Amino acid sequence: MGKKSKRSRKSSSSQDNSIVSDSDISNNQNTSTTADEDESHTRKAPALRPVVEQTIETADNLQCEDPYEDVYEDDDDESYEDVYESSGDEDDEYMEAMATGDDNNLTTAAATASSPNKQQQKPPKTIPTINMDHDTAQPAQIKSYNPFVSNNTSNTPLEMDETAYKMHHALTPEWPSLTLDIIPDKHLGDHRTRFPHTVTMVVGSQADDGSKNKVNVLRMSDLCRIPGSGNGKKEKSEKELDDEMLGEEWKHDDDDDDSNDDSDSDAEEEEEELDPILEHYSFPHACGGINRIRVCPHNSDIVGVWSDSGVVSLYDIGGALDILDRSSASSSFIGGGNKNDAMKQQQSQVVRKMRKDPFFVYSGHSTEGYAIDWSRVTPGRLATADCDGNIHIWNATHPVTQTDIVAKYNTTGKKGSHNNSSSPWGNSSFSIQPTYSAHGDNLDNPSVEDLQWSPTEATVLASAECGGYVRIYDVRCPGKAMISNKVHASGADVNVISWNRLVGNLLASGGDDGSFSVWDLRNFQTPDPSVAPKPLARFQSHRTPITSLQWHPTDESMIAVSDDNGTYIYDLSIEEDEPNDNANGEEGGGGGGVEGEIPPQLLFVHSGSEMTKEVHWHPQIPSCVATTSLSGFSVFIPSNL
Repeated sequence: MGKKSKRSRKSSSSQDNSIVSDSDISNNQNTSTTADEDESHTRKAPALRPVVEQTIETADNLQCEDPYEDVYEDDDDESYEDVYESSGDEDDEYMEAMATGDDNNLTTAAATASSPNKQQQKPPKTIPTINMDHDTAQPAQIKSYNPFVSNNTSNTPLEMDETAYKMHHALTPEWPSLTLDIIPDKHLGDHRTRFPHTVTMVVGSQADDGSKNKVNVLRMSDLCRIPGSGNGKKEKSEKELDDEMLGEEWKHDDDDDDSNDDSDSDAEEEEEELDPILEHYSFPHACGGINRIRVCPHNSDIVGVWSDSGVVSLYDIGGALDILDRSSASSSFIGGGNKNDAMKQQQSQVVRKMRKDPFFVYSGHSTEGYAIDWSRVTPGRLATADCDGNIHIWNATHPVTQTDIVAKYNTTGKKGSHNNSSSPWGNSSFSIQPTYSAHGDNLDNPSVEDLQWSPTEATVLASAECGGYVRIYDVRCPGKAMISNKVHASGADVNVISWNRLVGNLLASGGDDGSFSVWDLRNFQTPDPSVAPKPLARFQSHRTPITSLQWHPTDESMIAVSDDNGTYIYDLSIEEDEPNDNANGEEGGGGGGVEGEIPPQLLFVHSGSEMTKEVHWHPQIPSCVATTSLSGFSVFIPSNL
């Protein structure tokens, strides 16, 4: 209902014949058309009257202008007679005052008519409810996304909360990738906390045509902090934290001497907001799509590639890394040092001859596979396994580390370089021995999905196999497994495993049923082979299969896990108050034993990627995580780590 005007009085001038009283209306039913029109004008609010009928302002009749615009409904022009029903003396006084134009009586009558003491007064009309049309756009509702409960079947795009990240960068390649691996930087050092960061990694493509596939070396530099994260301040040093905790009394003596130097250097240390830079170099891979790719830990120039055609190839990417080092002007002095000295060092660096095709190709497997891992104890030792359950062990026939290669093959006499023509890598660089074949109770589906060498034992490796099996092998005893356990009573495949590099007796496994577990290998063998061992922790909150997991390189209790819906970071040192029963009906150390519940150990969730396939911690940048998915690559640092 529109707003009703409170200005209903008219001038009492004798020339105005348009004012008609109630008695005149009742006694003159056959008035002229002009009189009817004048009467209708009388009933209209002043704002709706024709301009020609506006009364002349005099000293006795001042026209007060309302500063607010009146709003009326076209189909409901009501006067005070409609609002106040004439059912008493007060109403009669009001109508009489309105007809005579007496301002004092009109005000008194209106106040009396609207008095709350009047028992027969009609309640004021309420504003009608506005019914929104079904086609009208509803206001957007912001909801938090819980991958353990929510099921984003409509593929609704998720909006990132930037406050949850210190750094986040994403890249969409030409073709999706199932796998990636981090290449350690030789010049930037370890434990890099200062922004901007530089990340180098190697990825393999899955093109629609096998001949289009490539091994790509990517270098992403000038990766800056998200504006506003961390309040825009650099992280405090250990000395600054000590001074803050101990107070002024125990402040370091050298602080006063260095105060001037610190103030001068603060301006130089302020982080700049730079545009990220992407540099890449590609190696053709004619053997089809790339299932898995791994960098040799003792020599990052060597990369092993598992293809979907059943061929394992080894590439020497050292030449590409040299080119990227020279082209990245900031790569040698981001972590400190003099820029001019760094440039001179880059210019004097010898760029090795680059070979685009693989230097070693092995076709001894019966079918394709996904399992491949380099030993961290024995340089140049590699294990590969296929979907038929065959495991082959590789051993290098010559030195592998860069130092040993330079010492043996240096022909120029210049320290830190070697002759390109004397590169040791070739088709005789490795000897391969088929060591294990399908055996046990899963002969119907013997596929080996993942392999992991022990971080402390040179001859011990573990395998994740279909049918729910995890096996421990010792290459000194070929042909059989030392320990074999069916860790999933339901028979769900074990997709991935990860061996803790800081605590050698901890092994994590992720299954096709969406659960992942942590095992203590000291208690992994049970007296009864038909009884599964008891895990230290088991998490069953995930709704989709576990696709990747990896222990933190410097924190023994932290692990990164991925499934099709996202990437998750757990801190297993957090204990829940009331442990839940695991799938075997026993109490595990983990929590989150019920699907859909958020475990207390869960620290961070990264969503928005489509079908995440692999996750890796950066070994030199604390808490930096890199992922690959169907929608592309992501590199980020959570704000709570």
